[in-house]
Amino acid sequence: MKNLKDKVAAVFAASGDIARAVAESLAEHGAKVYVTARNFEVVSQLAREITDNGGWAEAAKVDALKETEIDNFLSKVVADNGRLDVIFNGIGASYSEMGGRPPTTEATFEQFMTPMEKICGSQFLTSRAAARYMVQTGSEGTILLLTAALSRSKLPNVAGITAASAAVEGLTRAMAAEWGVSGIKVICICAGALMETKRISGWIDATAEQYGVPREQLVAQYKAFDILNTSPTLKQVGETAAFLASETGVAFNSHVVDVDCGKLNIL
Repeated sequence: MKNLKDKVAAVFAASGDIARAVAESLAEHGAKVYVTARNFEVVSQLAREITDNGGWAEAAKVDALKETEIDNFLSKVVADNGRLDVIFNGIGASYSEMGGRPPTTEATFEQFMTPMEKICGSQFLTSRAAARYMVQTGSEGTILLLTAALSRSKLPNVAGITAASAAVEGLTRAMAAEWGVSGIKVICICAGALMETKRISGWIDATAEQYGVPREQLVAQYKAFDILNTSPTLKQVGETAAFLASETGVAFNSHVVDVDCGKLNIL
């Protein structure tokens, strides 16, 4: 179903697994998709694959933490198309950037603030830049953010990313309240722990090494609270994003949409 036909979408941090899946689904549903990342080679390959599969995609090198680069990129997108309908930012912080999982009493202020600045800061920059162009062009578009279920979990030694995840959700609600008058909806996707992604796989490997715990035991802990005997996939996350950006998805606004098949330990 081409429910995003003639829509113009921009995906930031598309070198990551989740943003890649979102870009692919948006294109499959008919959107014209611009994929960006600091690694131009990776997103260029992604754009070629989308095109080879019958979609439309163009790659650009954009650092989603640099406001000037974001604005220059979106300005070109709008100049070329006269509109901007959808954005998604899949930025995340690596395990090493957070200094592993140090206890809060030992974590440095820099380690605590890294995910706050990178994750929440980037969502702030890309969202408000997109909103400005959506308002200018009357696009009445959809701004999709990404958070982690840590915001509603109780796990030790992850104070920084937990705080950042909660901040992104609060930011979603505030921006939805501001921009709704212009017909812009703002939604946050919470993808849960996707075993397919390099980030979660790397997190598990690093934690197993740091604490001397078998990897299988950590995977079992991730799955222990699953309500169903299944886990979400990257494809499902991408399809959820495409649905939320469609006309039918207008029923969702200011919400945090969990894509986790249900978890007993998530509020």
